[in-house]
Order: sequence, then C-alpha cells, then structure tokens
Amino acid sequence: MIESAPSFDRLRDFAADIHVIGAGPVGLLTGLALAEKGFRVLILESGREKADPAITALSEAESYDPDYHHRPDIASARRLGGTANLWGGRCLPFDPIDFTDRPWLGLGAWPISEADLAPHLASAIEGLGAGRPVFTEALAGVAADPAFAFETLERWSNTPRTQAIHRAALEGRADLLVALGATALGFDYDEAGRIGAIDLHLEGAGRERLAASRVILAAGGNQGTRLLLAEQRRRPELFGGPEGPLGRFYMGHVNGSIADIVFENRTLHDGLTYHVDANGSYVRRRITPSRGTQEAAGIGNVAFWPVVPPILNPEHRSGPLSAVFLALTVGPLARKLIAEPMRLKHAGPPPYARGPHVMNVLRDLPATIGFAPAFLWKNRVAKMRLPGFFLTNPGRRYALEYHSEHLPAAESRLTLGESTDRLGLPRLVHELRFSQADAASVIAAHEALEGWLTRNALARLDYYEPPERRAENVFAEAKHGTHQVGTTRMGFDRTSAVVDADCRAFDVPNLFVVSTAVLPTSSQANPTLTAVQLGLRLAEHLAPRGGA
Repeated sequence: MIESAPSFDRLRDFAADIHVIGAGPVGLLTGLALAEKGFRVLILESGREKADPAITALSEAESYDPDYHHRPDIASARRLGGTANLWGGRCLPFDPIDFTDRPWLGLGAWPISEADLAPHLASAIEGLGAGRPVFTEALAGVAADPAFAFETLERWSNTPRTQAIHRAALEGRADLLVALGATALGFDYDEAGRIGAIDLHLEGAGRERLAASRVILAAGGNQGTRLLLAEQRRRPELFGGPEGPLGRFYMGHVNGSIADIVFENRTLHDGLTYHVDANGSYVRRRITPSRGTQEAAGIGNVAFWPVVPPILNPEHRSGPLSAVFLALTVGPLARKLIAEPMRLKHAGPPPYARGPHVMNVLRDLPATIGFAPAFLWKNRVAKMRLPGFFLTNPGRRYALEYHSEHLPAAESRLTLGESTDRLGLPRLVHELRFSQADAASVIAAHEALEGWLTRNALARLDYYEPPERRAENVFAEAKHGTHQVGTTRMGFDRTSAVVDADCRAFDVPNLFVVSTAVLPTSSQANPTLTAVQLGLRLAEHLAPRGGA
C-alpha cells in the first residue's frame, strides 16, 4: 500500500515488524524482500509521489565547494523512488578485487567477500529492471594480451524509476505500507541502547514518536549519514565517538576525460557501442585493467570507454554532431534548448568556424536527417531503452572517459553545520576532497592503457595536456556528489567502521544501515547495484531470526 497522507494512528495500527527509512531503490527492494519473507514492513519516505520544493529543500547543505561537488539538493531526490528519479540506470557489480587486500594502495579487505553478495546478484539486477546477471561478452576478432580486458559489460535498466517497475506490488501488498511525507528526525533509545521509537514528522500532521523494534536506514548515502551525525551530536559516544569513522572517508568517483582515443582496430571500435544483448537490456563494453596491471602500476580500480568527442571540433566528421554544434551557435535558438553555461561549454565562445561543420552535415546528410527521430524512439518509446547518446564517427576519434576509484581519505568527510532545515535537523557541510594520490592513479592508469593499446595495435591516445599538467587536468575534471560512498562504512570494529558485515550498527544493535555509504571503497562501478545486493542479503539474514 502507498499512502500519501498517513496519520500517526494509521502507522501505529499497521504494527510493523521492521521500519525502513527511505523509499529509493535500496529501500524499496529491501522492503519488498522483507515482506516476501513474512515481515510487516513500514517504509517511511520523506517526499511525495512527485518532487515538492519544500521537501526537496530539506536536503540543502550549509556549505559545499561547487568546483568539486554538485548541488546537494539536486544530487538526491526526496520523493517516492528516491534517486531512481535522477539515475540513468547503469548497473554493474563491484569487482572481486574491490573486496580484497590491496597493499599497493594501503587498503585492507572488506569484512565480506564478493561470494557473500553473489547469491543476490540475479534478484538485484531483476529488481532494477536490467535483464539477467550477465556481465561479460566475448568480442571475436580482437587479439590482445590480458593486461586489460574489453569483455566486461555494464547493463542498463529499461525502467530506471524503480517504483514504476514494482508499482503493483507496492500498491497491492497488505503487509507493506509506504508512508509518504514521513521524515525521520532521530531516535529514542531504551536502557540497552536499542532504538525504541522513531522521532517522526508527517507533513500536515506534525511530529510524534513512533514505536519501532528494528530500523533499516536506507535514506541515501549522505542523508542517512546526516541523521546519524545528528544522533551523535545528541549522544557523542555513538558510532565510534566524535573522532570516529562516522562521516569520514567520503568518496564518489574520479571521472572525466584527459585524452582522446583514436581507434586503429575497427572490431574493437565497433564493439564498444551500446547494443541489446540476449539477456534483456542494453549493454556496453568497458576497458578494464587486470589485477596484475593494477598492482604493477600501483593504481586503483578504473574503467574506460569512448564518449562522443567535443562537438566543436569538426575532425569528428559526424553530421549529427556538427548539426548539434550549429544549433548551439545560434544564440536565441540555443538558449531555448540549453542553459547558457552549458551552451558555452559545448559550443565555445564566438567567432564560430561553421564552414567545416556545414561540410560534415552535407557529407553525412542521411545520418543527420535520421538521427533525431531514431534517437528519440529508442530512448523514449522502445521497450529496450537506449540509455545514452553515443555516435560513432568515420574518424574513429572519441573522448576517452575514465571512471576511477576515489581513494578513501579520512579528511574527505561530511560534518554538521550550525544552521538547520525547517524541521530542525542540522544541515550538512560537504568536504569532498580529491588527493594527489587520486590524480596519480588516473594518470598511471592511462599510461598503462596506452602501452597496452600500442603494443596490441588497437588505438592511440592523444592527451589534452603535456605530462607536467595532467594532474591539474584531472583535478579540473573531478566533480562528484551523486555517488555517496564511505561515510557509514562497513568494517570489523567500531573504531574503524560504523556497521559490521551484516550492516548492523556496532553501537545500536537494532539499527541497520543499507546504502552506498556503507561501502568501504568505491570501485570503478556505480554503487547502486551493490547496495541493493546488500539490502537483499540483509533481508535473508533477518528472516531466520524472526526477532533479533
């Protein structure tokens, strides 16, 4: 059941066994799994069905650096489905190497292994609407040594809004209630340190205590951490104490482009585009280093793939890309299509050299004419949803996108400010930091990739800057805040982590945290699928106990 204006009496009468805070992909799929196992589950969602400006404003931060962090109130969504309403739908699991000791980076193993999450991969990928759990695909006709692989797949959800996939179950189950407009503001504890009640605000009904015996915090990485930081401000001994791990090790990913890739091997070039495989969704191959390469180069986990080149450079020879450029050079028209800062980013300042782009359009006229309707059909109408904009070009030149692990550092962190939102919860201060080690890892990864591409006659890299300026180039590209990793990290004890291997808080025995924030390292992968696997694993873990 989904209720848009529940009362406190209604929530009490429901008599939930487990309260889940947050109705994003992780909260919804964890809640549904718990209901399937016989629990009565109450999911508390701060937002409504659609975005509400007054509720969205609850996520505004006291401070952040806009050069390195996206606006916090647009990096997450307080509404049914959470950030599934913003998410592009990219799904891939963390790699085996992410869970293990990596002495060349000074990183220890996680308290769980890939094998602990593997049994929940199929259910997680199905729950996210991305087909079946197949993440490799051979590419015949490309011979290369194993320092890098090009068979790893990313899968894409056909319906990124998780709440739409599971609408019938959310509306039809009598043992699951999704309460909208319900914001958790804190907890009351019994003498044993267990949560006894949730301090809850209902839009239009005010603020009361709601009894709870088990709580799963799935409110998104940063907002869940914010709630725990507020609890720690009231009770400083919680979560390792003020100098403990809570709020620290804030990670996203180090991503961007510092080089173009020009393909010499046509088969590899053709094999790196979006395509529908035999397992139920669009997929795309990524170029990834082996464990041996990562160790030898001293780098973190990373993935590479080609993206459309800067459209203002006519060397791409693509009619559709040149048509987009020409449209963006017509100021009055362009400003109706795109914000002015983004127009200048893609088209650059005048004067414009339109002639070569006109020639691209004329040479590539059939593709230019057919591009828009074909793209809109595949992206908006077709059952298999084309997830992104990527066009091949005759020059086989592309920007090389990297998506690199953001290395954990205690000084990259979330703290509470002195200002509060309208409900009285302190706002966050975001101190997301990228280090010299992050830049060095990205640069060394490119050097290793360049050597592999060259010795196997696959492609070449054309860097944007000389070697002495490449670290600066990495920092100029670095900006995140949408992947919210590490701030309630999983570990072996309360001095170094907030939750244990089962996502149970060390200091509050009936509180579980299931979000991207519990991941101890950030991998090369987007974190949503792995967080869902953790939620499904927790549901299985709780089921035999019936109590706990």
